[in-house]
Amino acid sequence: MPESKSRKKATYTPPAGKAAAPKPNPAWFVPVMLGLMLLGLAWIVVTYLSRAQYPVPGIDQWNLGIGFVLIIAGFGMTTRWR
Repeated sequence: MPESKSRKKATYTPPAGKAAAPKPNPAWFVPVMLGLMLLGLAWIVVTYLSRAQYPVPGIDQWNLGIGFVLIIAGFGMTTRWR
């Protein structure tokens, strides 16, 4: 059986520089994140209990959308939490 040719290319060596450590979050980050999620939950609960008349009268079921947007914003912040 014929022998395969050897590889002439050098093996990969990673660059020598080190990556900078990620900066910690500011002190306000976690309270705002949790506050958005809790506010969204409270918004949705009030909407259901008031049959979509409150917290903002006149927009009916859009109150649910506002509550879900607040919750999604809070969960979006969790992706940046360190």
